[in-house]
Order: sequence, then structure tokens, then C-alpha cells
Amino acid sequence: MTLLLGLLHDMLFAAVPAVGFALVFNVPVKALKYCAVGGALGHGGRYLLMHYGVPIEWATLCAATLVGMVGVYWSQRFMAHPKVFTVAAIIPMVPGVFAFKAMIALVEINSLGFSDALWASMMNNGIKALFIIAALAIGLAMPGLLFYRRKSVV
Repeated sequence: MTLLLGLLHDMLFAAVPAVGFALVFNVPVKALKYCAVGGALGHGGRYLLMHYGVPIEWATLCAATLVGMVGVYWSQRFMAHPKVFTVAAIIPMVPGVFAFKAMIALVEINSLGFSDALWASMMNNGIKALFIIAALAIGLAMPGLLFYRRKSVV
């Protein structure tokens, strides 16, 4: 029961910033609900994968791929560009906490001096943030890489 409640909580609070950023990006009003559903699906998928032990980087890649695939489906159905549905939907998965912790460690190294613990914290959080951002970009590009190639994969 707590998994379902946590999942619904996560999905609800991921839909809010997805709609907010969709408004900032001037998404048409009819597409706002799809941005909310995309944000909820992506963040909820990542939450489920992480609950079952998948690292956050791989869970983010899978969730961003899901958002990209659903966005391509919606774009074909409603005759719009896929970025209308997908870009605002992946914004809630941006790794703000990891980037913030890396920057705080960097500032502390600058003000307090070098220490192994601060360096390890900065590197761990910074690399994790970079991998999550890369997973978002690759996952969002995955439908184009798989379905819209002009040359064969082999």
C-alpha cells in the first residue's frame, strides 16, 4: 500500500512542474494535460524502477525513453512536434539536488580548503548529475534514433 501511495504522490507532484514549464514554453492549452501526464509517467516510472533497485541513472534513461516514445505517439496523433509534449515532461527529472550538492562542496573547498571528503562529495554528486542529464538527453532522443533513421541500423 505504501508503494502505491508513494507512486501516486510522486506522480502528482511531478505533473505540477511539468505543466508549469509547459506554460513557460508556450505550449498550447490543449496539450497541457498531455505534458502533465508525460511528466507523471516519466517520474513515476523512474520512481518504480528505483524502488526495485535500479540506479537512478539507468532509471532516468528508461523513464526519459518512455516519455520520448509516448511523446512521439502523441505527436503523430495530434499532428504536433514531439518536443511540445516531451521537453516540459522531462524537466521534473532534472537532477537539481545532486548539482546543488556538488556546487556546495566546490564552494566549501574554495573557502575551507581541500579535503578528501569534500572532493569525494563534489565528484560523486557532480558525476551523478552529469550522467542523469546525459540519460535525459539520450532518452529523449531515443525515438528519433530508433524509428526515424534514414540508414539501416546494421
